[in-house]
Amino acid sequence: MVNLVGTYECKVDAKGRLMVPAPLKKQLVPMLQDGFVLKRSVYENCLELYPLKEWDAVMEEMDGRLNRFLKPHRNLMRRFTAGAKTVDVDTNGRLLIPKDLVEFAGIDKEIVLTSAMNYIEIWDKQKYENTLDDSVDDFAELAEEIMGNQQNNGIS
Repeated sequence: MVNLVGTYECKVDAKGRLMVPAPLKKQLVPMLQDGFVLKRSVYENCLELYPLKEWDAVMEEMDGRLNRFLKPHRNLMRRFTAGAKTVDVDTNGRLLIPKDLVEFAGIDKEIVLTSAMNYIEIWDKQKYENTLDDSVDDFAELAEEIMGNQQNNGIS
């Protein structure tokens, strides 16, 4: 599993192309050859960029858990993969965001790329800032609820 690090601001041109920031591109070098999957987020109006091997691992896990003969399982798979497309970073370090995904995420010109462990979220900058502002008050409680109640956390 890859662990990507960082939050980067950049711009998208009129055709939906963004220049991948150098520090992020450096982390992605081992994955550039295989390509990526870009999809809608299920939870927010942003996009998720998965290195192809990470996408394959997610699909394998879903395949092992889901039964295609059950309607809720099909609906989950359909929603999770909606709008998914394979994309590449070109030789100039640019990534083209397809028009339908630009529209879904409400991307204007300024965007934020932020790591989410094994994938990258791509946000319209203003929506990203609004999301962070909305969650400031809840973060401490959320962290305590999720991470604070674990037995012995490996810390002595």
